[in-house]
Amino acid sequence: MKPLNLSPSFEPPARRPAPLRFYGTFGPSCRDEKTFCTLLEAGMTGMRLNLSHGDLDRCADWLAAFRAAQTCCGVTADLMIDLHGPELRIGTLPKPLALSRGGRVRLAAAPAPDAIPVPAAVLDALTPDQPLLLDDGQIELRAVTCIADSVCCRVIRGGRLESRKSLALPGISLDLPLLTESDRHNLTLARTCGVTQVMMPFVQSGGDIRKLREILAESRLEELTIFAKIENRVGLDHLDGIIRETDWLVIARGDLGSALPLWRLPAVQKAVAARCRAQNCPFMVVTQMLDSMRRHPVPTRAEVCDVYNAVCDGAAALMLTGETAAGNYPAEAMRYLVRTATAEVVTL
Repeated sequence: MKPLNLSPSFEPPARRPAPLRFYGTFGPSCRDEKTFCTLLEAGMTGMRLNLSHGDLDRCADWLAAFRAAQTCCGVTADLMIDLHGPELRIGTLPKPLALSRGGRVRLAAAPAPDAIPVPAAVLDALTPDQPLLLDDGQIELRAVTCIADSVCCRVIRGGRLESRKSLALPGISLDLPLLTESDRHNLTLARTCGVTQVMMPFVQSGGDIRKLREILAESRLEELTIFAKIENRVGLDHLDGIIRETDWLVIARGDLGSALPLWRLPAVQKAVAARCRAQNCPFMVVTQMLDSMRRHPVPTRAEVCDVYNAVCDGAAALMLTGETAAGNYPAEAMRYLVRTATAEVVTL
């Protein structure tokens, strides 16, 4: 495996001021005015809409409730759209699929009751023994036999698979368009919907950000703040160029943790943070900040330490994803995020 050259990386940073920005994510658990009010009162400063799960015009009720909550609370919050971009995801399943270790499952481009739908480009790239990581690496498959229209896989690490979960092919880089037609459609609605920020997934070079700025300019959306997500090794290899072009950098630990051996992720996160500090680029840390709070009202000790350490490393923003989108305790999660990140330094 090619070594990552991200040094200098480990000079001890002085603790920075608490992040000024805290984000939640829209979803079934976070879509009504009352919930938004509670999150805003807890200190949330913005909401993210993941366009991989739905377009702006299909989320009109959610957006109206978010605006109403801001009016009720007397605050103004950011609305961020997370574009689909060159991200890989599975398609829509008729129902959640239980995958057991050692079992077999079929991948297909066309919807089928006994198969996981995936983009055709994924089937074209697969060869026997190629690993596939689903749902931020929670589930692992291994290709066994590949034919023209489907691939049979063995389940290495099982779990419950739901629709539209992430898909990664370690060691394979696919040539995918920067934006999808759906992304372009959503950009035409951005101004009307009150979008203030745009998050670009799987950024691979500064050129990607320049191209996105050109597209935004064509749509008269130059004022949108760009957040560039670092999610693979290519992005890490071109980190300096991306930092120079973007407004914000996002250390997106879900797919990044699938692109690297997971035990290397903490060191890479700290190295990227150091590079951002050196170039005065504000950055966000995201993914599983308080993941246990999807099911429990109190986070783990490791999670609150993770949040606080991100702040100590200079993070200017933190984001909750599944904790607010699909968790049982969205308000409690936001309170813990804000309180932990803004806790005073203790001197002993």
